[in-house]
Amino acid sequence: MTPVGPAWLILPTYDEAENVERIVRAVLPVLERSRADGHRVLIVDDNSPDGTGAIADRLAAELDAVEVLHRDRPAGLGPAYLAGFAHALANGAGLVLEMDADFSHDPADVERLIAAVADGADLALGSRYVPGGGVSDWGLGRRIISRGGCLYAQAVLGVRVHDLTGGFKCFRREVLEAIDLPTVRSKGYAFQVELTYRALLGGFTVVEVPITFRDRQVGRSKMSWRIAGEAVVLLPRLRRRRRRRSVQARTQDAAERPIAGG
Repeated sequence: MTPVGPAWLILPTYDEAENVERIVRAVLPVLERSRADGHRVLIVDDNSPDGTGAIADRLAAELDAVEVLHRDRPAGLGPAYLAGFAHALANGAGLVLEMDADFSHDPADVERLIAAVADGADLALGSRYVPGGGVSDWGLGRRIISRGGCLYAQAVLGVRVHDLTGGFKCFRREVLEAIDLPTVRSKGYAFQVELTYRALLGGFTVVEVPITFRDRQVGRSKMSWRIAGEAVVLLPRLRRRRRRRSVQARTQDAAERPIAGG
């Protein structure tokens, strides 16, 4: 087992008044019994008009392990997570976790993700598309779009991770420190792909932990065709950026190599 330090769970919220208190109270006991050395829940609220931020403030006042980060306006899932990551790292997080606030991810599985990192992984992914994983409450159309999106990402980026688009993750802090978070530009669906891809390029160990993803029971999904379209456009750019960096690295290596003869 490798040391993991305090675990910070980042919960981005926008109009989650019906879910935020239930998810916080469900996940805190799981964090308490996990193998992490301490824990915090950070709610990152994008100025929800339904009062989610006020509920979050009440929870933070009541529960010592809860904090709230208020943002002025909704700017996308990616920027919300980046703000949460920065706050967690600045305050000593050893692990940083992502999870949806709508019970699409089972809070009980948080313990399994932390255990995977404690056992040696640098990044543990909750995966729908490995043996033992799956989805429930989805129609055929959404299943096709989700599975097709993952297969498209695999093909474009040339990686073997099965669930590149999933948003249930546990990072060792060294991963987030190494992948240059301020340069991450994707905001929605592609954000999850970009983070995992950067971790792979950095040589970090990525482990997929099977989970069952469930459709939200209350509230409104934030997924849109615009968010999905961002991924279609961005993924080839990520691949091209990798190739440019490879060329630059080879050029630098050649420039530093001593010249024979003379």
